[in-house]
Amino acid sequence: MSPMRTTLRRASTVAALTAAGVLAAAGAAFAHVTVHPESYAKGATDGVLTFRVPNEEDTAATTKVQVFLPTDHPVLGVLVTPEAGWTAQVTTTKLKKPVKTDDGTITDAVSEITWTGGRIRHGQYQDFHVAFGQLPDDTDQMTFKTLQTYSDGNVARWIEETPKGGDEPENPAPVLRLTAKGTAEGTAEGGASTAAASGSGTAAKSGESATKSASADDSTARGLGIAGLVVGVLGLAAAGFAIARGRTSASA
Repeated sequence: MSPMRTTLRRASTVAALTAAGVLAAAGAAFAHVTVHPESYAKGATDGVLTFRVPNEEDTAATTKVQVFLPTDHPVLGVLVTPEAGWTAQVTTTKLKKPVKTDDGTITDAVSEITWTGGRIRHGQYQDFHVAFGQLPDDTDQMTFKTLQTYSDGNVARWIEETPKGGDEPENPAPVLRLTAKGTAEGTAEGGASTAAASGSGTAAKSGESATKSASADDSTARGLGIAGLVVGVLGLAAAGFAIARGRTSASA
């Protein structure tokens, strides 16, 4: 076999393996339960948190989702947006340390939200929207441990906390970063948050359209990013081919 063919075969193999690795890594990331936006300002008011739950099983559907809200730094004024086909059950807990607000002292807060009745099938995901009145201002992040139950009885436990500065665990819990005011991705302004909190007909439709648009933009961006990586790898393969061809021509 000529040196040119050997070099070309090696470059093609590397390109194929690298592209497969990129796609596999992307798929693994998409399988995690996540919260959006990824950050909010400390003490933010009148906003919405979206818990995105993808189905990672080939032969089973997701039939139950349980999200646990921390009570040491509670989320105040929680309202659940109705999701078609799903029934939400909200559990409240008495706080060990009451929270003082402008409207009075809060002694109870939501500690768990459980959605049942719907189905998230293979290759699909479901967004669950939760409106809030106020986020805590005395912590840098909030961890929302989540249990995802499948129709075959298996339970995915998204409860592992990512150590500061460490690698992400195999089953990470959704984490919301709380930043200094004015630096967070989330915002308490805008009609979408108010619509989700009120749950009214027209406003709810508006919020749903905004969510679908955001999801589409997010998917498009991810797809373009992956495609760019693959094209870059193929470009390296082409460069290897050109070098090998040049060497062959020179030797001739």
